[in-house]
Amino acid sequence: MRMKHLFATIAIATIAVGAQAADITGAGATFPYPIYAKWAEMYKKSSGNGLNYQSVGSGAGIKQIKAKTVDFGASDMPLPAAELDASGLFQFPAIMGGVVPVVNVPGLAAGQLKLTGAVLADIYLGKITKWNAPQIAALNPGVKLPADDITVVRRADSSGTSFLWTDYLSQMSPEFKSRIGAGTTVKWAVGVGGKGNEGVAANVQRIKGSIGYVEWAYAKRNKMQHTQLQNKDGAFLQPDDEAFKAAAAGANWTGTPGYAVVLTNQPGKASWPITGVSYILVHKSQADANRGKEVLKFFDWAYKNGDAAAVELDYVPMPDSVTKLVQDAWRANLKDASGKAVW
Repeated sequence: MRMKHLFATIAIATIAVGAQAADITGAGATFPYPIYAKWAEMYKKSSGNGLNYQSVGSGAGIKQIKAKTVDFGASDMPLPAAELDASGLFQFPAIMGGVVPVVNVPGLAAGQLKLTGAVLADIYLGKITKWNAPQIAALNPGVKLPADDITVVRRADSSGTSFLWTDYLSQMSPEFKSRIGAGTTVKWAVGVGGKGNEGVAANVQRIKGSIGYVEWAYAKRNKMQHTQLQNKDGAFLQPDDEAFKAAAAGANWTGTPGYAVVLTNQPGKASWPITGVSYILVHKSQADANRGKEVLKFFDWAYKNGDAAAVELDYVPMPDSVTKLVQDAWRANLKDASGKAVW
């Protein structure tokens, strides 16, 4: 199924009920868009209420929730506690998943090519420019690699997916850390920009010899050539939900302020090295308590009823122990204008 079908899905779930007061609005990360679209469709059938979610990138989502133009924002880069406090925001995790390298190299099967974080960093630094470069050939003995130029594809917008990618590459390469660094927006050394996971996927599919990075659901649904990736323990892995679960297993939810867990480069032979959490941002003081409660009702429903759909799209649902923590925190932190708990 192509991504345009997913866009059609969320449109059905929102436009038809656009006038109803119970509809909620959100904006931000493209990483979780496929599952939010599916949940919106399911929730509409279950409750009659809609979700209008704009897949505009984490940076834009953060700006919109701070400006109070949406009911919730979504970001794949967790905000630090100081920023949350300064903006009067509360943050909670919604879903987990993996970011994967994708390529357009004729003659190679999906999942055939092996790469390491160090090689990826050098590609994104513009130091490795050919697919048959010695560094890539050494990882892929017996694989016929073309002498084609490598075209780097990266995000052109402020992106939580880019944060996960650059955070990982910064751990793998001191030079990448010093020259590029980790962030939702960085000064890239090379490359062609694409807006959203959708834009990166489209550019990689269009440009022969290209490499990019997208959330796994985009790669899988568009039948893209993903690569294997070496993890912290030295194992080369194929991306799948079990590898993402393994990376998430050691997350310290209770001891991390604002649930700001980053899951890149986690130990364990089964752990996918670029695993991430997608977060929801809401205001602690809800000017419209009813709309604030509707946001929480949607994610409460998703926690309780959305796991099967998440797994089908190769996301990792939040564990029950974490959703209990989150819902207790909703009661403690989210208030209406009079100070009464919204949830």
